[in-house]
Parts: sequence; structure tokens; C-alpha cells
Amino acid sequence: MKRKGIRPGTVLGLLILVLLVAGAAAFVWGEKLWLEERGHGDVRIQSEQFTESARELRNPERGFYHMHGFRITDEETDFRENVAKRYCRDHETTLTLVEINLQYFREGPISDRGLANLEALFDAYEAVDKKLIVRFLYDWNGENEQYEPESLDIILEHIRQVGPVLKEHSSRIYALQGLFVGNWGEMNGTRYLSPEELQALAEALEDASGDGMFFSVRMPMQWRIITGCGDPKAVARGDENLASRLGLYNDGMLGSWSDYGTYGDRTAAEHGLFTYWNREEELAFQEELCKLVPIGGEVMTDNPYNDLENAIQDMSRMHVTYINRDFDTKVLDKWAASTVSEEGCFDKMDGLTYVERHLGYRLLIRDTVLTYDLEKDSLSVDVELQNVGFAPVYYEKDVWAVLYREDTGQVFCYPVEGDIRDLAGGTEAEQTQSLHADISLKGQLPGTARIYFTIRDPDTGEQILLANEQEADRYGYLLGTVELASTKTLRGTFWDKVTGEEHER
Repeated sequence: MKRKGIRPGTVLGLLILVLLVAGAAAFVWGEKLWLEERGHGDVRIQSEQFTESARELRNPERGFYHMHGFRITDEETDFRENVAKRYCRDHETTLTLVEINLQYFREGPISDRGLANLEALFDAYEAVDKKLIVRFLYDWNGENEQYEPESLDIILEHIRQVGPVLKEHSSRIYALQGLFVGNWGEMNGTRYLSPEELQALAEALEDASGDGMFFSVRMPMQWRIITGCGDPKAVARGDENLASRLGLYNDGMLGSWSDYGTYGDRTAAEHGLFTYWNREEELAFQEELCKLVPIGGEVMTDNPYNDLENAIQDMSRMHVTYINRDFDTKVLDKWAASTVSEEGCFDKMDGLTYVERHLGYRLLIRDTVLTYDLEKDSLSVDVELQNVGFAPVYYEKDVWAVLYREDTGQVFCYPVEGDIRDLAGGTEAEQTQSLHADISLKGQLPGTARIYFTIRDPDTGEQILLANEQEADRYGYLLGTVELASTKTLRGTFWDKVTGEEHER
């Protein structure tokens, strides 16, 4: 009897069946592994809405300041107790001007005892919750030529001597004011004003202060003489030169048409690049320069230039970061008695409060968008930030998007792309900046996650408060809530997208 063989078609069919079963098993196994790696199912997002607030923000490196003066001598001094008493009731400000008088050493180098006292003074300030604006000087009476050293070399030696102390406490110092010379340290009434002498003093202070610290001179004209630059647009943040660190301080701010001799009465074209320019041109110069370096000072002498509306306009244009709270009280009282009239949350606010709110930076979230990418299993975080203050943030800050799991207590931080220092504020207050971060959700188990946005001072860890109605908590400002469902509810997996099908699992 002839035995029948297996037909070729049957063999092919069995092979196809085996491959289908194996493929299905691989598909199920692969999907299982993918789901285990993923850890969760559907993702649902609820975003927060943001509105602007007029509230007070006690943020670092901006606002009003109080001034305190100290003499450095060979006499042993308890600076810790002295400083503590001076600041025990000052809870409103985050900046302070520290004037350090070196008149005792006008005839030679600072002694070892004097340097120890200087170190003790800065040590005492480590316990004060403020950044320091530091001014070294020889005169408090407007009689500088009687008190400053008769040799430039002595001043240069003093600058070199204080350098180690400045570097050691650099995280506490916001800016240095002046070049040690002049009446009240304001670079007038001194014999050392030639271009060569100013440049020598500035270069010595640049070396003494180390990398990154801002220091400042009294007039835009002096800035141009020292840097040899007549166009601030030629300066860029991060340039390794003196110009990118040299700011301004103006203790005649809004005091007259010339800000008490800060400006001249002729144009740059008429008078030359390295001289006084008229007020309009100097304001335009500062408007550009002070996007990169800070300016502050004192307002003085009640006159139309510091009437509230004019003052706001010019301080916005100059990008003013800080002002003396104690001088000139007649001007400050005039602002307090005036009222702001503008659209928005500041309407009807008194002028002094308005100025305080706008000195320096004032950041707020205008909008936020949270978008989920299924294939990458990641959350795209986009924040639109605005600076409605007079001035930028000048020192780099840490900016993070934070994922917080309340059920497990886990915190995940993701760096945000973008440099908030680019928000100039002032006359560019309408400008917004888009900041972005990607948050991976792989491995996140079912439950609820909160997404936050936070800006922090890298030196202190202090959180920068934003000008929104929403309150900050320990992780920052809540952008939205993400609900992570069980994998059993996952719809639209990677394979579904390939096949074009969608089904519930």
C-alpha cells in the first residue's frame, strides 16, 4: 500500500502557524516588558492658570537698602556684636551698603591687625541675611584730599591687600562701589582722575575681586574712560574683560537735569566719546549697558526730575536695581504721597510702594503649557516668563522643573533651558521668555504627580518669589497635576500606533 506524504502546502501552513504563534508570544512578551518599564497607563494633565499680583516680594539682590559705615583701625573691635545690633530690626531689605573707611592707613599699608579687623567685619556679616554692596573710602566729610593717601601706590597696595577677604566672602557680596577714591568714595574731589590712574585703579580692583563679582564707577563717562569703549552694545555677558563686570552707581540720581554733574550738556558727537554726554544720550547709554551690569544709588533734592511719573520713566530706562531708603527723604515722601495711575494690579498704589515693587527684577509666570508625548513617555514643560521690574537678574540662578510624588515623597529635578538674565525688564518689560524642560515619566508608577517651577539662588538656596497670585511652596510654583493611571487602562500603545488600532487593555 502506497503511503501518502505530507503535502507541501500543509507544511507551509504549519510553519506559518508556528511563526504566528511565536510572533504573538513575542508581541505579548515585548509589550509586557514595555509596560513594566513604563510603569503606568494613561496620563491625564491638569494645568494651573496664572495672574499677576502686586504683592511685596522679599527677593535677594534688589530693592531699598540701608547704609552702615565702619572704620578699620588697629584697635580690637567686636564687629560681631556691632553688626548684630545694627541689623536686629532690619527685616525688610535684602541688600545693605557697607562703607569701610581706611583713613587710618592713609600713610602706608594696612597692618596685620587692620586686616584681621577687616576679616572680622566680613565674618560678622555672614550672619546677616543680606547681600552686601561694599564701598571702600577714606573720607566721610566731603574733604577727601585731606584724608586719601598722597601716593597712588598706597591705594593700589590697599586694593591688593583687601583682595583675599573679598574673594573669601564673594558669595556674600553683590557689588563693589567706587575705586577707593573721592569725597564719600564717589570719585570726585580726588587727585587721581586721569585716564591712566582710573584704569590702574579699576584693573587692580578687578584682580582683587576675583572672577565674576560686579564693581561700579560713579559716572558713565568714567566707565567709557576705563574700558575704552563708547558703545555698550559691544559688550556681551560672559566676556572675559573688565567691561562685562563694570557697572554704575549714581548718588545724584534724578537730582537735576545733570544728576548733579553726572551728565553734561553736549552730545557725544560734539564733545567726544570719553566725556560727559547730555542727559538723553547718557540715559540711552545706560539703558543698553545696564542690561548686563547693575546700577543703583541715591535719589536727591525734590525737583521735577524726581516727580513720580518722571522718576518711574527714568529708573525704568536706567534699569535701577537698588536705592537708599534713607536719602533723600523729601523725595521718598513725595513718592509716598503720590498715586500711580495705570492699567493692571498696581493702579491706585502709592508711588513709594510702586517703586519698591519694581526696583531690580520682578518675575512672573504669564502662561504654562504641559504636553504629554506617548511615544517618549515624557512630559514637555513650557513656561512663559516675564520681568516687569526695572532691571534684570544679573547673577546666574538655578532654574528647575520639579516632579513631586506626594504618595512616595520622591522629588525629581530637571534643568530648564533658557537664561532668565535675558529678561531686561524696564523699558522691555513687555518682553517674555519661553523656558523649556522635558520630564521623563518612565518608571513612574500609577498615582498623582505634581509639576513645579522654581528659581533659586545658587549661593544660599533661597527661592526667588514670583509676582503671581499663586503662593509658592517648598518645591516652587505649581504648574499642574499629572494623573498616572494603571497599565490596565493604557490606550494607544506604541504598537497600536503602528497598526493604527486603538483598544482598551
